[in-house]
Amino acid sequence: MNGIANTDVDVIARIVHAVTSKALATTRAAALACGLFLTPPVSDAIDTITSTVTSLVPANIGDLSFMSSAQGQPAALTKSPSDALNAYDKAVNDFKSILRERRAQINSNQQLSNLPGQALYLARNNMMSAYKDLTDALPSKIGRPNKFGIPPAYFDADNEPLLDEYANLFKIMQAPPANAQNSNTPFHDVVALGTAIGRAKGLDAGNAEVAGRISLGIFFAETNGNQNMGNARSNRYKGSLQTGVSEDQTGQKKWAAIKTSITAFDPALSARDDKEEARAGNLDHRYNHWTAVRDGLMNAHAELFAQIPAIVKALPNPIDQMKLFELIQIIPSPTRSALKSGNFANYKISDPTIMGFLRNNSIFTFGQADRAKTSATFGEILDAMWLFNDKFERALSKFNEIKAQRKGENRQTGPTFAEQPSVRG
Repeated sequence: MNGIANTDVDVIARIVHAVTSKALATTRAAALACGLFLTPPVSDAIDTITSTVTSLVPANIGDLSFMSSAQGQPAALTKSPSDALNAYDKAVNDFKSILRERRAQINSNQQLSNLPGQALYLARNNMMSAYKDLTDALPSKIGRPNKFGIPPAYFDADNEPLLDEYANLFKIMQAPPANAQNSNTPFHDVVALGTAIGRAKGLDAGNAEVAGRISLGIFFAETNGNQNMGNARSNRYKGSLQTGVSEDQTGQKKWAAIKTSITAFDPALSARDDKEEARAGNLDHRYNHWTAVRDGLMNAHAELFAQIPAIVKALPNPIDQMKLFELIQIIPSPTRSALKSGNFANYKISDPTIMGFLRNNSIFTFGQADRAKTSATFGEILDAMWLFNDKFERALSKFNEIKAQRKGENRQTGPTFAEQPSVRG
């Protein structure tokens, strides 16, 4: 799930070079949430990026940037109002066209192309970008608020049905495989595992609870809260936390290293883990919800759980805390550096590759003015992550619901946290 979570920028640069020298071989770059309702699969695996850049860049490319020409290139801010309006009308029509094409293919049971969500994603981005350019040129075009919480300068609320269809198509294209092993308590599982891992990392009860809350936010950001889902924009990142095979295996090893300590303070959760391991057997662990979440958290996030007290102090807003852990997946090295700086919000990045990773994950992506930015502070980055707000707000609401239910059951000596009944939403 954290495509570059343990990779420094210099290593990333070598990966880029390897990609260009090996005909854009598929390997992961900056994996992120593949099931976002409005940003479904923003997992910027290079297999995803490859399908984008190969259609946009001449064959004799030199340096490969991790951003499409539509997403990452600074553009001259010179469009006239009439040009901006024409560009927007075309972008809307293009988006409608690809929506119709995918719907027709699905309804007629046609074989879909490889990475069928990529063209949809880019067309959605282009429509929002063109609208932002239009409202920059003609502020009077900024309309009413929309149900998705997108800033009105970036999206015309009259097009809400288009995003509804967009989400419906991704839900179909990213359905779990037939052999996936669902949980009846998917949200409880995420919170229980995150909390237990936090305790194993030395957190007190209150901060371990924060770890559980953040974990649920990651689940919503990665899959919109859908367990065991596929990925219509990547062939490599699957399951409830959208991990690759190697990431899942790393998570398994790290879990084994702390399993004994977790058993000591939460034997019920440990017993549940034993049952899920036996149930998964030889199945890809990414398609058992419990093991996928467990391994994904251990691979990418657990090492930072010990810093949660400092993170809470620096970022008291729970939504901002969730955003920070998403940034650990997108731009891990700069985010860690910002945390170490003692002034997280004002820590600035200006590396073009890092800015490209952000743009490939729907941050500073929409409109010429945003794409022209060559640097940003982490405070500005958090503000620019507005497409994540709805996911994290729903995760926070679900967490509070689980917390209230847990307290009620504890008073009644009900089932343990790891065995609670499903909360379906």
